[in-house]
Amino acid sequence: MVLQINPQSIASRSAPSLSQLLAPLHTGQSSARALLERHLDCARSAPAQAAFVRLFDDAARAQADALDAQPHSGQALPPLAGLVVSVKDLFDVAGQPATGGSVVLDGHHSALSGRPAAQTADAPAVARLRAAGALLIGHGNCTEFAFSGVGQNPHFGTPTNPVAALLDAAPRIAGGSTSGGAQALALGACMAALGSDTGGSIRIPAALCGLVGYKSTQALVPRGGCIPLSDSLDTACAMTPDVDGAIRVHEALAARRVNRAATRLSSSRLAVPQDVMLDDLEAPVARAFEAALSQLSAAGARITPLRCPLLPQGAALQGAFSLAAVEAHAWHRHHLARDAARYDPRVLTRLQRGAGIAADDYLDLCRARRTWIDALQSALAGFDAALSPTVALLAPPSAPLLSDDDVFHRTNAALLRNPSLVNLFDGCAISLPCQAPGEMPVGLMLWAGAGRDDALLSLALDAEAALARHGG
Repeated sequence: MVLQINPQSIASRSAPSLSQLLAPLHTGQSSARALLERHLDCARSAPAQAAFVRLFDDAARAQADALDAQPHSGQALPPLAGLVVSVKDLFDVAGQPATGGSVVLDGHHSALSGRPAAQTADAPAVARLRAAGALLIGHGNCTEFAFSGVGQNPHFGTPTNPVAALLDAAPRIAGGSTSGGAQALALGACMAALGSDTGGSIRIPAALCGLVGYKSTQALVPRGGCIPLSDSLDTACAMTPDVDGAIRVHEALAARRVNRAATRLSSSRLAVPQDVMLDDLEAPVARAFEAALSQLSAAGARITPLRCPLLPQGAALQGAFSLAAVEAHAWHRHHLARDAARYDPRVLTRLQRGAGIAADDYLDLCRARRTWIDALQSALAGFDAALSPTVALLAPPSAPLLSDDDVFHRTNAALLRNPSLVNLFDGCAISLPCQAPGEMPVGLMLWAGAGRDDALLSLALDAEAALARHGG
């Protein structure tokens, strides 16, 4: 039988791992083409109608057929052979337009300067996945130009949360900005979702949909051929069903091997910052987080509450003005001059906040950020990682967000608050599901400074196992 992710298995905390999903191909029980067709069927189904901006049917089938021919010619299968991947509609894919979930670019090559789509090459991150055997199923839907944590899109529809739909009658958001990737992965329309994370755009939807979302150190994965939001903050990374899958996909994206035994949970010292990141938690999030801390402690981790006034300072830096808004406005200014009326009004409002910021104010903020990073690294010295809720709330109902601008902006700020501080820190972070089976998804975020990826990922493997032993 061919395994497939589905919302029910995620809700029960029994979803198959990435290794289990790929096993039928690698053991000869299925073909790449058969695996792909199952995922294409799901991607075309009514529940997935907003998950993709476009599907790469013919190109993906050609990839699958070429992969199926390899064993017959004596070639070993590549490490991610058969991995069906949703590619966020920011990344160049050969022969396809990348439009940022927008109508502004009109199907032209987006990361450069309007060359026709047929002339594009794969973005480096996409090329690395393709070389590792991944099958690129389509461009995943997202917030227009990736500029919110809510995940709504007025042009191509707003992806809904398939896992929350099993547990609550009101439609709820999948989270953003990589909302289509999260919806597709939770439904079983893909096995992994390539996206970007500027302030939580991988970790927020992972947390809200019961998935694993890993934001690596920014410099590890090339960002060329991807529509930028913020050069200072953007990271190319992915959502997966489990931590092993996160490691395997990251190894392909970063062209490196992860030391899976870099740090063990049983001998780790973990900080729980008490400032900002624990403020105003919804009750189910607080309960799940406290239960997770108890479970990790029972597995041997030494967990230490930490007063950290640097986190309010970081929040104040973000409140001065948004690095993302300034840097995004610089990229969009020519499109805005011609086509402002075609943007999502909520994205337009955020982009316009980046106009008129003086160069010396921008440079002052960049310098202040560097000083803050150094100070936070010193404050966390002696700890292997920090622990926080990924986001402070459960997946919010969709209807109020779509109809009320004030509710939208408050919710967006709440979703972005915790994960965006890690981006400001230039750190690495991973979100793991930590809710009990049958409860609404909650994310546990493990995070650390830049370059601590191997230690973080090895801790996450142990943490995932500890949470599973205690039933979530």
